[in-house]
Amino acid sequence: MKENRYDDPEFFEKYSQMSRSVQGLSGAGEWPALEKMMPDVENMEILDLGCGYGWHCIYFCQKKAARVIGVDLSEKMLETARKKSAGLDISYRRCAMEDVDFPDNSFDMVFSSLALHYVEDFARLAEKVKRMLKPGGIFLFSCEHPVFTAQGSQDWLYDEKGEIRCFPVDRYYYQGERDAIFLGEHVRKYHRTFTGYLKPLLKLGFTVTDFEEPMPTEEARRTIPGMEDEMRRPMMMIIKATKSATVQPEG
Repeated sequence: MKENRYDDPEFFEKYSQMSRSVQGLSGAGEWPALEKMMPDVENMEILDLGCGYGWHCIYFCQKKAARVIGVDLSEKMLETARKKSAGLDISYRRCAMEDVDFPDNSFDMVFSSLALHYVEDFARLAEKVKRMLKPGGIFLFSCEHPVFTAQGSQDWLYDEKGEIRCFPVDRYYYQGERDAIFLGEHVRKYHRTFTGYLKPLLKLGFTVTDFEEPMPTEEARRTIPGMEDEMRRPMMMIIKATKSATVQPEG
């Protein structure tokens, strides 16, 4: 079984108090940038990997997607998602992202929000995503930025007065497992370089069609304490890649 901190009652309670948990997409700092990269999902068949509370599944359904499937390893996440999307035509399944298996050419888009840094072997998952996508299908995902994941602790360095000095970037080229602190708890995540994300996509024949390092909006920086410091280093990135619309001959 893959690590599943979200079914731990104390950890899940802390997560439930985050702005993105309470407010949904409007409480997610990266949402304005991510929404701009969204295709017109009407009549699309969509798979959401690591769907969490189901906020994006709800969005897809409200935008008239033809089929929406959300996958998550956490039963507590899925229980909340089912409650929030009651009455909507969304299918939820409990499964690790790495173990997802659907027939070839099943989806117009495979989507993932801030979940792929929990996956050890991104290249293997990307290969599976390509297989499950229809020709011309879209792989759109956000994840923690390599600058943010490199050192591991994911915290600032402070001076003797407790003021932020800088953000550490260390062991960048040493890809692999990191012991991160999230919500005051130790959580296993996986660091990859930019190359570690982009090379597998390019080798599989994906075309990277958009990229964004979302930053806080001016309003957020003005109204939310500490948000101005988020301009000092990137925390997330968003990649949009497209599978070739033509079927490549085998051999």
